[in-house]
Amino acid sequence: MKPASFTYHRARDIAGAVRLLAELGEDAKVIAGGQSLVAMMNFRLARPTHLIDLGRLRRDLAYIRLDADGSLRIGSLTTHHEVETAELGPGFQAIREAMRWIGHLPIRTRGTVGGSLAHADATAEWCLLAVLLDAEIVVHGPGGRRVVPAGDLFLGFYTTTLEPAEIIVEVVFPRAARRAALTEFAERHGDFAVVAAAVDLDHGRVALGGVAPAPVRVPEAEAVLAGGRNPEVFAECAEAAAAAIDPPSDGNGDADYRRVLTRTLVTQACEEAMWR
Repeated sequence: MKPASFTYHRARDIAGAVRLLAELGEDAKVIAGGQSLVAMMNFRLARPTHLIDLGRLRRDLAYIRLDADGSLRIGSLTTHHEVETAELGPGFQAIREAMRWIGHLPIRTRGTVGGSLAHADATAEWCLLAVLLDAEIVVHGPGGRRVVPAGDLFLGFYTTTLEPAEIIVEVVFPRAARRAALTEFAERHGDFAVVAAAVDLDHGRVALGGVAPAPVRVPEAEAVLAGGRNPEVFAECAEAAAAAIDPPSDGNGDADYRRVLTRTLVTQACEEAMWR
């Protein structure tokens, strides 16, 4: 299928892109890697009448930087593959290794960090990592820049708290997480995950994707994890996570199936994080 007709615009800087969004209104969309938006346009699930290309902004918004305070900054137009092949150091190895779960190589070489966060798929690896690791999302809008905690960004299915004329410009991971891991299950490699699980043993965090309209932390599982770091605790943590959720039933599996996957994946993530 082909997308509905639209007017193409090419932004020269972030301020110009924001001005265009504000002027053109809700019928305008920005495009970076296009790995999500173009597919939706082809199926007529999205029909923007104006498309604003951010490709020229890579010189300013494609970077990976470790700051002196120990935080990791990633520009929004950085591709998944650039993160996959970067040297992030042991404190952020889980982020680098999570990239292998994203689609296939052609998708990872085009898809961008900011695009994934803005698309807000409940099973997306970047969304889950952001929630797990307390990321800060830097956005630019008509009023300038502001910082949105990842926990406040995602509202539900493909929905965020971003204002219509705001663009994600950076994601900041404020602290290292040496013992963290993300794992997931899909019917085929490269497909969207049915359930994804991520843990941060350094800070006692457990997050899940695919079990709710947005990625979620699981306090019940985190309370168990506070009891230690051994196989018995990991099994109890996984049971607590499976019991705490109320997952949907759809063509990929019913709620009971997702609870079984949650139990298995949380255990695997804990073991992988501990091994690291």
